[in-house]
Amino acid sequence: NCGPATLAMHLSYFGSDLSQEDIRLALRPFADDKNVSPEELAAFARDQNFAARVLVNGNADRLRLLLSQGLPVLIETWLEPEPHDGMGHYRLLTGYDDAAQEWIAYDSYVSAGLKRGAPYAGIRLPYAETAALWRVFNRTYLVIYPPAQEALVSSLLAADADAAPMWAGAAAQAQAEIAQQPEDAFAWFNLGSSLAALARDAEAAAAFDQARVLGLPWRMLWYQHGPFPAYLAVGRGQEALALANATLATTQSVEELHYWQGQALLALGDAAAAQASFRRALEINPHYQPAAAALQP
Repeated sequence: NCGPATLAMHLSYFGSDLSQEDIRLALRPFADDKNVSPEELAAFARDQNFAARVLVNGNADRLRLLLSQGLPVLIETWLEPEPHDGMGHYRLLTGYDDAAQEWIAYDSYVSAGLKRGAPYAGIRLPYAETAALWRVFNRTYLVIYPPAQEALVSSLLAADADAAPMWAGAAAQAQAEIAQQPEDAFAWFNLGSSLAALARDAEAAAAFDQARVLGLPWRMLWYQHGPFPAYLAVGRGQEALALANATLATTQSVEELHYWQGQALLALGDAAAAQASFRRALEINPHYQPAAAALQP
C-alpha cells in the first residue's frame, strides 16, 4: 500500500485526516493491485481540492528549493531489499541536511535508524543512494499544494511550465548518461520514455529495445509502460502483445498491463480478446478510465 500510505502522509502535512485505507479504497479497490501511478496520486489529491503536478527530470537543487519553501516532495524510486527483487517505491521528502548529505524522508516501508518508542521524524536517505534509485523512474516527482500557493509553486517550477521542454531536458539527460555509460539500461529506458512523450515514437521504440537488450529488472514494466504505446505506434503490435503477455506471466494484478495487452490485440485485429483484456483491467480497478473508454462502442 505504498502509494496510498505515502499520499496520506503527504496530504496530512496540509491538514488532511484521510488515512491510507481511505485512499487505498479509492485508488486500489482490488487489494492486490501492484501499481498506483503518480498520475493517479495527483488526480486523487486534486479531488481533495489540492493542486498537484507530476514532473520528471528532477534534481537535487529543485528538491531543495521546494523543501526550503515548505513544500514536501513525493518521489518515485526503486527499492531493492534483496538482490534481484527490486520494486517501485514512493518516498516523501520533508527536509534535507547538506552537511550530512542526506534527505529526510517519510517512508512507509523502510525503518532503518528509527528508535523504538520515539516520535516518528522520518528516516535519513543519503543523497548519492537516493539519486541512483530515483533515476530508475526518470526522476519523477509529485508536488502537492493548496491552490492558494499556485503563484509560489509556478515561480519555483517555471523552468518546467511547459511539458515539451521538460521532456526534452529529460531526453538530453539520458543521452548524456548514455554517452558516459552506453551499457546503462535505465538511461536507455528513460530516453525511450522521454522521446515517447515528445511523440518521437520510432526513436523511443529503438531506445526501449536497447534497454531490454541490456537487461531490466523483472518488475520494471509493472510500473512503467512506455514500450507498449511506442511499439504500437510504429506497427509492432505482435511484439507489444508478446511483451504484455510475458509481463502478465509475472503478475495478473496490474490493470495497465491488461489494458496494453488489449490494445495490442486490437491492433492485431482480435477485438473480442481485446475486450476481455479491457474488462479484466476494470475488474482490478473499476476507476481505470482508459479501459472503460476502450470498451465504449
